[in-house]
Amino acid sequence: MKTHRFQPAEYHLTLGSHVPVLEIEDGDTVLTTTVDNKGRDASDRQVTSPGNPQTGPFYIRGADAGDTLAVRFDRITPTRSIGRTRTCIAPRLLDPEYAAAVWHGGREEELLEWRIDTESWTATLLAPSFPAGRLSLPLDPMVGCFGTAPPRGQLIASNTASRYGGNMDYRGFTAGATVYLPVFVKGGLFHLGDVHALQGDGEIVGTGIEVSAEVEFTVRLIKGRRIDWPRAETRDSILSAANARPLVQAFQEATTEMVRWLVELGLEETRAHVLLGQCVRYEVGNVYDPAYTMICKVGKSLLQGIGLEGPWL
Repeated sequence: MKTHRFQPAEYHLTLGSHVPVLEIEDGDTVLTTTVDNKGRDASDRQVTSPGNPQTGPFYIRGADAGDTLAVRFDRITPTRSIGRTRTCIAPRLLDPEYAAAVWHGGREEELLEWRIDTESWTATLLAPSFPAGRLSLPLDPMVGCFGTAPPRGQLIASNTASRYGGNMDYRGFTAGATVYLPVFVKGGLFHLGDVHALQGDGEIVGTGIEVSAEVEFTVRLIKGRRIDWPRAETRDSILSAANARPLVQAFQEATTEMVRWLVELGLEETRAHVLLGQCVRYEVGNVYDPAYTMICKVGKSLLQGIGLEGPWL
């Protein structure tokens, strides 16, 4: 097991079978950097085109189609003192009459700046002020877009998502989370980018607090284990993630993937349905971009209480 330091010189606006930037082994750790969604680096310089530029892809030796790649986000640290957000909730997420009055037929939207302080671990809105003063919030960095290369040579824009992962913008993909991704091509080809210093559920204004970042992650290869959609585990929960539109389709796929997972862990199928009926929790990831993301969660303590123990995958 090795630790690799990789500084990207170019980025991709698609997830796909690009030439790998680095070959790594099962168990290796990578320390690398990302630019923000507009292609701006730690010095706030525009170094690549906007559109969720991706660092990578990273080739995992021994990975083949039908395997599963486990990626643990060990550390996610903003590398810039300025983050930016849009200001208005997307019109399609509001009552149509209200949205028409607010947007006035599609006005150009400004960006707000936030001061990122990694010592106090806060993000402070620089303007406008709120009645009680400036808005200051604790940082909670997350990786907004990541995934493996999709099958059949596809190159898919990094503003959307599907079975391979992609732009899920789920606020739970923070340091300490382990994500499980299906492998479709040799080497897996893992990409990542679009870090947010903080984001509410759904990314309803079209951004989190967008920043450049340093990300450390560790990979593990699970041979011969096939999953249909991304999965993950945090300290407290296991979760499945599905990406589709309309939102109800993402809901269906995430729920089905969780049923499969519980059965794999040893729970009889009907009992999995009974358990989820009373104990499941749902959260939304991205509801702004082309594919919506639904998260289906179950608490680990609950599973342990009925006799299911880790490892969870």
